[in-house]
Amino acid sequence: MQIISIFKVVKGLIREFPRRTTSLFAISIISILTILMITLFISSFNKKIDKDVLSDLGGVFSVTEKELDFRHEISAMEESVNLESNQSLNKENNSVLYDDTLIGWGLKRNKNNQPPEAVATNVTLLQKYGGFYIGDTSKKEIYLTFDEGYENGYTAKILDVLGQNRVKGVFFITGPYLNEHQDLVRRMVEEGHEVGNHTVKHPSLPTVNDARVEEELLGLDRAFYEKFGKHMKYLRPPKGEFSERTLAISQKLGYRNAFWSFAYDDWYVDRSSGADFAYNKVMENLHNGGVILLHAVSKDNVEALDSIIKGAREKGYEFGNIDNIK
Repeated sequence: MQIISIFKVVKGLIREFPRRTTSLFAISIISILTILMITLFISSFNKKIDKDVLSDLGGVFSVTEKELDFRHEISAMEESVNLESNQSLNKENNSVLYDDTLIGWGLKRNKNNQPPEAVATNVTLLQKYGGFYIGDTSKKEIYLTFDEGYENGYTAKILDVLGQNRVKGVFFITGPYLNEHQDLVRRMVEEGHEVGNHTVKHPSLPTVNDARVEEELLGLDRAFYEKFGKHMKYLRPPKGEFSERTLAISQKLGYRNAFWSFAYDDWYVDRSSGADFAYNKVMENLHNGGVILLHAVSKDNVEALDSIIKGAREKGYEFGNIDNIK
């Protein structure tokens, strides 16, 4: 509309001045308006491109927490893992460069606080692209990580407990979480915790094309950088689902895929088993180099967290910095 209006003004000016008029003033006015019209046209074109390709920072502010699917936060739990297979699911291949078999990350737990076992080919694939699931198993060092798909009222308490015990954690957030809970994310940043990428809209990454994978990661990172002046370094793929293609793309974008060596089905908010259950579950599975995944929506987890930290220290474990995992 602005371009049409300017065009009409220019056309009117041309009609007002006789053909024999060579007034420098008239020529200048017409030239300026013409340049302005061209500038607005280019600006309008660029805005259209931005809207189509980089829609509001990758859609970070276009979706709410209620619209995301968190029914199956982890698709391959420990008890179901067959160490002889890849636990792969069939899907249409959309890449000619990398194997795009969808793999659900899972582990086979061991007793007596021994590190779990993982499918060897999955571990090799993860290492090939700079990812990890466990730290140095020669050290009694563990790492606390929290998945923050949405807020259930417990994160402030989690941050309080971590602060009181001088423990740094890693929080993996989604786009809506950043949009709707910037105060909590700011606390994470200001209190020295690592904030990781859990994608904008929480899709299973192997099920979307290359461009969508990039936008899920870069869209959230752009918004995070705009708010806090720093970039995200770690990615936790939604549902623990990945493929060689998604590992390669995320590594190229500067991310390390951070999986875990212990998790349990703690994301069902209507299945509370109590703080003692959460405490015992974690303590029974502590192991050297352990990367512990806890979902922050769990009331059991937050009520047990202080005891978990103190109990782990009593057993000789210390809480490490995820940056030190090779």
